[in-house]
Amino acid sequence: MQRQTTMANSQTVTRKWYVVDATDLSLGRLASEIALVLMGKNKPDYTPHVDCGDFVIVINADKVGLSGNKEETKKYYNVSGHVGTIRIRTAGTMKKDYPEEMVERAVWGMLPKGRLGRQIYKKLFVYAGSEHKHAAQQPEVLPLRYLGGK
Repeated sequence: MQRQTTMANSQTVTRKWYVVDATDLSLGRLASEIALVLMGKNKPDYTPHVDCGDFVIVINADKVGLSGNKEETKKYYNVSGHVGTIRIRTAGTMKKDYPEEMVERAVWGMLPKGRLGRQIYKKLFVYAGSEHKHAAQQPEVLPLRYLGGK
């Protein structure tokens, strides 16, 4: 008897909502865990060309941890393409003024680029504080495998 490989498609995918508390978690390790769930790689029926991931809500993004002296040395660059328009911000400034963007950029860097990656990225919701507006979806706490199960 031959076994069939299951291929997920947009009709067969079931999505769940997860919430992650980013307090004192390492930014890169947190982002890699979130990217796996957004892509659906934690599911047995993962299919590379289908968006089979779940929704992720990140709260307390302003309390995310950075190891070493990254708050002073890590830089975030924005360039519009015109001469002299580069904007450089340190991780400390980003954490203080734009914590949502810092987490979103870390996760975006770990997602595939292109149409599918942009579709996957839309399932990420990041909030600086502990409140979010997705209580109606009844999100579960995401079990983080590589971060000590916090």
